[in-house]
Amino acid sequence: MDPASQDINLNSPNKGLGVDHSDTQSDVVVVEGAVANSVNPLPPGLTEEEAEELRTELTKVEEEINTLRQVLSAKERHAAELKRKLGLSPLNELKQNLTKGWQDVQTSNAYKKTQETLSQAGQKTSAAISTVGTAISRRLGDMRNSATFKSFEDKMGNLKYKVVGPRGNGDAIGSPTDTTPTQENPPF
Repeated sequence: MDPASQDINLNSPNKGLGVDHSDTQSDVVVVEGAVANSVNPLPPGLTEEEAEELRTELTKVEEEINTLRQVLSAKERHAAELKRKLGLSPLNELKQNLTKGWQDVQTSNAYKKTQETLSQAGQKTSAAISTVGTAISRRLGDMRNSATFKSFEDKMGNLKYKVVGPRGNGDAIGSPTDTTPTQENPPF
């Protein structure tokens, strides 16, 4: 039986069984679901012999593709088994890929430039905040030494003395007969 008379449709249930289609060969040739007959003539410039060679070559290529698929599937199963034995789970692989990706990002020029720029911006911001803090501190010190603040402080001290009396500073100790509790830290 020549290869042209075999069913070359790889999805066919008769694949490789040596089914003889010699009685219908002249009318219909099955090529991966395509039909070449009088309704579907050969492309212009292609002889019947060339078409037959192409069909034969197509059959061989499709068989090679199937073989490669089977080999690839076997290799994938073997790789999965090796990973299982090594304790490598998909989650571990994902972690490793993310770690490697982050390392790649950190070594990239764009990341280094961005990091440098942000570092400089942080230093400038820190210096500006320090300058503002120093200025505020100096201003508060100036304000505390001003006549207005001293006058306010004196008035508050007098008010405290009038409200709490001399006991507020810890000058007098309450007697056991005292009925009013003393406050150690008045809220003023």
